[in-house]
Amino acid sequence: MSTGGREGAQAAADAPPPRTFSAAEIGAIAHLYRAEIYRSTVWRTRLDSTTNWAVVTTGIALSATFSSTDASPLPMALVGLIVCMFLLLEARRYRYFNIWRARARLLETDFFTPMLRGEPYPVNSDWSRLLARDYCEPRYHVSLARAAGRRLRRTYCWIFLIQAISYYGKLAIHPHPLTTVADLWARAAVGPIPGQVLVFAGLAFHLSWMVFADVTLRLDRRDWRIRQSLIAVG
Repeated sequence: MSTGGREGAQAAADAPPPRTFSAAEIGAIAHLYRAEIYRSTVWRTRLDSTTNWAVVTTGIALSATFSSTDASPLPMALVGLIVCMFLLLEARRYRYFNIWRARARLLETDFFTPMLRGEPYPVNSDWSRLLARDYCEPRYHVSLARAAGRRLRRTYCWIFLIQAISYYGKLAIHPHPLTTVADLWARAAVGPIPGQVLVFAGLAFHLSWMVFADVTLRLDRRDWRIRQSLIAVG
């Protein structure tokens, strides 16, 4: 064995065994876990509140649009802009929720799970250093665009689909079943704005959020594959 190898082996033998958590420290971490679960639950409730606002607003627009055969389809077009505002607000809230959720999940997978398995869980391990750094240097774990994409794919895509179907359904049945394309343009027109402009603007809007949802999904999957490869190498 070389001199360097013998010195390394001796240093490893002389190093003190890794210290495990004491009973008091385990109790403190248990209270910390309860606090993180509480905060994630509170912010999860705030996410649900924003979604409820979007659903209620869409319902009001549906009632106004289909209240009579002569009612304008404009509320269904305008409510899409309001729901976009709710989506951005919910994405901001999701960024906060994701902080507490990630911390609680880290404690579950790297502290409580080894404890339940009877495995050692030393104090100065990778997960504890990661959690300590997150407390000392708090930051968002996901960008605003990624957060909006996740909420869009989970909830808001269905709200936008309902709005699109309702809007074009209104044009198709009121005041009588649609028979010509000229009637479509006439019904979609609002004041000086031609119907062609509004219809194609609606199509562009819905195609844009579909593309946005797909792009953010691909980015999330790419990052997940990168994390999995790093875990496998480590």
